Amino acid sequence: MNPVIGDLHVHTVASGHAYSTVLENATVALEKGLTVLGVADHGPSMPGGPPAIYFEARGHFPRQIEEVRVFFGAEVDIIDENGNLDLPPHVLKKLDYAIVSFHPQVYSGGSREENTRILLQALSNPLVDIVAHAGNPRYPLDYRVVVREAVAQGKIFEINNSSFAVSRKGSSDNCRAIAQEILHCGGELVVSSDAHFCHEIGEYKHALDLLSSIHFPCERILNVHENRLLQFLEYRKERKRSLSPSPVF
Repeated sequence: MNPVIGDLHVHTVASGHAYSTVLENATVALEKGLTVLGVADHGPSMPGGPPAIYFEARGHFPRQIEEVRVFFGAEVDIIDENGNLDLPPHVLKKLDYAIVSFHPQVYSGGSREENTRILLQALSNPLVDIVAHAGNPRYPLDYRVVVREAVAQGKIFEINNSSFAVSRKGSSDNCRAIAQEILHCGGELVVSSDAHFCHEIGEYKHALDLLSSIHFPCERILNVHENRLLQFLEYRKERKRSLSPSPVF
């Protein structure tokens, strides 16, 4: 039985290259026994992505669909060598959570040292909560440095199932190194489907197999535990509320 109860990295048709609606995603999440669903559509820098107003009009967004609690986040792109993001602070502050990532359609990246510096700059943004698919070999990183910084700031890395099953081939060894560093630092992680079609939601076999191969403790996979996952989301949201109205980065 799949022990994971929540999927925080799920896309909808609003991302421009995904194929399901919020309702379709929630229906599949319910069928698969998930109790937490996080919608994290791409930002406006991704070709076909929604404008900032999509993330600002969150008052229309459902918070519960049957037994599934629904959270409204975003997968924000690093857009330049300074670690700037494609959604402004006043929008990020309104989200339940923000996942940060590199994509070649937006920023080509640089050397290991450059990518590490850029990701550290993005991590220093208090409105960033999760790091997505950092095992992508297109963007080499110093995993020891970035993982330790994330753990120190109470932020988490994901192990992205899609990186093994669909895209970003060659990520396996890097994801293993990330998970081992998290284990060494005493941190936690999440597993994510990165679903772009509803039937991919809740699919984590490749990610869980990798974690099992290094004996990563199940209790340190955040989205195995509903209460701890909700506590993490609430804690991150409260930190954002405590910031000044218009943080500048």
